[in-house]
Amino acid sequence: MRASQGSIRQSPGRPALVQAMLDAFRARDLRGRLLFTIGALVIFRMLAHVPVPGVDRSQLGALFEGNDLVAFFDLFSGGGLRNLSIVALGVYPYITSSIVMQILTPIIPRLQEVAKEGDSGRQRISQITHWLTVPVAFMSGYGQLLLFSRSGVITHSVGFGGSDGLATLTIVVSFVGGTMFLVWLGELVTERGIGNGISLIIFGGIVATLPGLLGQGFIARDNTGGLLVFILFSIALIFIIVIFNEAQRRVPVQYGRSVFRQGRMYRQSGATHLPLRVNSAGMIPLIFAFSIMILPGTVAQYLANPSSDGFLSKLGMFIATTLSPTSLWYWVMVFILVVIFTFFYTLITFQQQNLAENLQKNGGFIPGIRPGQPTQVFLNRVILRITWGGAIFLGAVAITPFFLTRLTGVSALTLSSTSLLIMVSVALDTMRQLEAQLMMRNYEGFLN
Repeated sequence: MRASQGSIRQSPGRPALVQAMLDAFRARDLRGRLLFTIGALVIFRMLAHVPVPGVDRSQLGALFEGNDLVAFFDLFSGGGLRNLSIVALGVYPYITSSIVMQILTPIIPRLQEVAKEGDSGRQRISQITHWLTVPVAFMSGYGQLLLFSRSGVITHSVGFGGSDGLATLTIVVSFVGGTMFLVWLGELVTERGIGNGISLIIFGGIVATLPGLLGQGFIARDNTGGLLVFILFSIALIFIIVIFNEAQRRVPVQYGRSVFRQGRMYRQSGATHLPLRVNSAGMIPLIFAFSIMILPGTVAQYLANPSSDGFLSKLGMFIATTLSPTSLWYWVMVFILVVIFTFFYTLITFQQQNLAENLQKNGGFIPGIRPGQPTQVFLNRVILRITWGGAIFLGAVAITPFFLTRLTGVSALTLSSTSLLIMVSVALDTMRQLEAQLMMRNYEGFLN
């Protein structure tokens, strides 16, 4: 029987991963999804090299060498900010809007009601998120344009008044249009391709900039020993990330229901489990923590003036020194903030799932725990306990660059562990979805 009809092809001497990839390309519809995803990523990378007008390339390169804030934004722009392209903002405004909506939904009663309306409610929340993305992208684009202007990257003055107002508006609108196009492209990938399109755009940008990062950090400096340590440490870190991303606490659940058959009532039961993930917050706590830690230090650089004895100048110099990425206190604060935000984000998203209420509606219960409020209390206690492991893990991933820089002597790897966490998480999620598609067609998957 042919593979296109759902049969299983086995090659005794071929690895399972290679066999699964070949099976995916043999299936016509899967091949179309994979090619669509690859094509979308190619379009994104092409747009990342289309710059906006009025950019001093030499000043732009110098800015990225000494500013951690723009390096952080470049991570989530998928490399578009490094070229100050029309997609310089990437999908970062959309991610920000999504996080804001997730935080506001349990707080605002009207949004709570909308979220409980099923598919129509989710579509409404998604629509509001898209509307919110536009002003967020506009403000982010204008703010970054001001930052680049003060650094001498933009050759004309930035502002909406005067003769340069039209040029400023054109660039900012181009940024907003590029962001919305990437969001649309990412949603097309989610619908017609494989994996989460928004995450894949970030993934593609990180992968594209990784060779340049290695070249700048090691090869150009002839640091072969540091490169070897970095590779070994990265392999170990990937192994740990995979373990924690897949780790879960399985809470046993039983279902009981009554079935009317042939004039009599029968009681049926079944057993399953609730998978509570140890790292259910993903990479969001790292985004929050780095945003908070990098922004004050960058603002302080504009206040600091070594030739001035004013209070603001001294305060700026103190903050810039204390919150510098080379300072130990900087990484201590990063660790603490990551742990705090992991609990904060996990509890917010967990409460939105209403697991205890959904279990009770579907006739499910946890053995030994009464349905309703006691079940909710029990699940809250379990999620708090296992989140400690995820929070400490994310905090350790966040501060890894500090120790890795001390070992290798290369300071260009400040955000490498965050990039690695994103790449591994997106790769696992994409492989999991491709695995499900293969199993539907009776193929052996990637993760067997």
